Order: sequence, then C-alpha cells, then structure tokens
Amino acid sequence: MDLLDAHGAAMHVFDRTIHRVGADQWDAPTPCTDWTVRDLVNHLVNEQLWVPHLLGGATLAEVGDRFDGDLLGDDPIGAWEPAAAQARAAWTAPGATGTRVHVSFGQIDASEYGWQMTMDLAVHGWDLAAAIGVPQPIGDELAEALIAEFEPQVEGMQGYGIFAPPVSVSADAPAPKRLLALLGRDQDEWRN
Repeated sequence: MDLLDAHGAAMHVFDRTIHRVGADQWDAPTPCTDWTVRDLVNHLVNEQLWVPHLLGGATLAEVGDRFDGDLLGDDPIGAWEPAAAQARAAWTAPGATGTRVHVSFGQIDASEYGWQMTMDLAVHGWDLAAAIGVPQPIGDELAEALIAEFEPQVEGMQGYGIFAPPVSVSADAPAPKRLLALLGRDQDEWRN
C-alpha cells in the first residue's frame, strides 16, 4: 500500500467514524485522556487545515495562529468535511508528495509528513470509535502498512510524548490490534 492509498484509507476511517457520532457524544471521553470527542475532532480538523498550506510551501510562521482555538462551532461534521476534502485534494495534487514541508522541528520530506498524517487519521479514527462505542474501523492492509512504516520509529518517538509505551499483544494478533498496541492503545481497556 503506497502513501496516497494509505492516506485515502485512513481518511475514510476517520470520516466514516465521525459520521457515527451521536448528538449526545461530543463531550464523551476518549482514549486520548486530555480530550473529549469534540477536542479530538477539533484536533483532526486543525491538522487537515494545515495541509494545503504546508504542501504549498508555507512556513509555520506564515500560517500563524489562524487555526488555533475552536474550529468546529455548532457543526463539527460541517467543519470536518471541507477541511478533509481540501487536505485530500492537496495530497493528491501532482508532485505533492515529492516536496519538502516545514514542521515544528525543521523541514522534512512531504512523504514523511504524509505518513504521519495517515497514522494520525487512522489511530484517532480508532480513538473516536472507542469513545462512541462503535467497532474498530482500521482495516488489515492499512494497519500492516502503518506497522511497516512506524515500527522502526516508535522507540525514538517515545521521548516526545506522542504515544504511550507499547502494549503487549500476541504476535499473531490481527494487524489493527498490533498497530494500536504498538502506539500504546489498550483496546481491552476500551472494550472495542
């Protein structure tokens, strides 16, 4: 699974799940202990809004604080849909993955940024599903692609507080369960 296919699958994971959030679930807790469902969705909307600017060559200073704060207003799904569509269009534009982008720690290849965004969409799709009590949404092929990409990097990422320490699972566990365990998600704790 290449980056753009994986990104499309991960975008679908999150999109399908956000459309299942009930009106009374926006304040529910999530596996991201500091975030409610609304906070989690706001984070993902924020990330999508940055994509066209960063892929277009903007620096963090040029983007500034325009996406700080509440981006959801009274219509979280209505905020998500255009942000997701614009981000996806930016990723699929010719040559987009062959550029370099500015991030908080310097410049990186757009493909590295793309894998990070793909992983975030997938894992937060699971977080959202767990919070609202719907089945785990990550497919085997996407999970295997993300494991291949991130397993060598997880130990180095631990010092940044991005993920909790890995959770132990059997080597023959399904790929989504192995991915989530790798990234510190305890699925049994959320019974999902």
